[in-house]
Amino acid sequence: MTGPQRRQQLIEVGRRLFAEKGFEGTTVEEIAATAEVSKPVLYEHFGGKEGLYAVVVDREIQALLTQVTAALQPTEPGRAPHSRALLEAAALALLDYIESSTDGFRILVRDSPPGQSTGSFASLISDIASQVEHILAAEFRRQRLDPKTAPLYAQMLVGMVAIPGGWWLDSRRMKKEDVAAHLVNLAWNGLSGMEPRPTLRTKPHKG
Repeated sequence: MTGPQRRQQLIEVGRRLFAEKGFEGTTVEEIAATAEVSKPVLYEHFGGKEGLYAVVVDREIQALLTQVTAALQPTEPGRAPHSRALLEAAALALLDYIESSTDGFRILVRDSPPGQSTGSFASLISDIASQVEHILAAEFRRQRLDPKTAPLYAQMLVGMVAIPGGWWLDSRRMKKEDVAAHLVNLAWNGLSGMEPRPTLRTKPHKG
């Protein structure tokens, strides 16, 4: 194999093992043995298991963000799509990724290795939420709601898709389109009935 081919092979092997066993459960020896190379070859290309993991995670994040961003682009140039259509597109894009990149999704939802500040599931949620934040801000202005709260609601919406997405991946009890429809049903109808200044109806108990 050429150097680039060997690097790609190690990435594919690492991706499969990290998805199956997690970062902590995967050893350098196992990666090397599965790829049929010596450990020094792995160190030469990535500096160790941490370096390989970082490359795998970065590729998955970029693939997912690209998919979601593309889904949010107008299909008709010069004409802005309806906010609900954008929510449906975002939900389907995430479910499409979960369906087509199962190993990648399992890696992303696992905990990051100690000391790694990027590539966590929380940071990924934030990255995707930033893509849909402007959609909510526009909708909030239309409904005369405070657009400054759009980042918070963007986090809620993306998390609301990602967590059930993991459930759907394991159970597959419903069609992907049906899952997306139910998610958007809750999100959209919840958004359409929002209060301008929400408050708690009950007083919190003081401990």
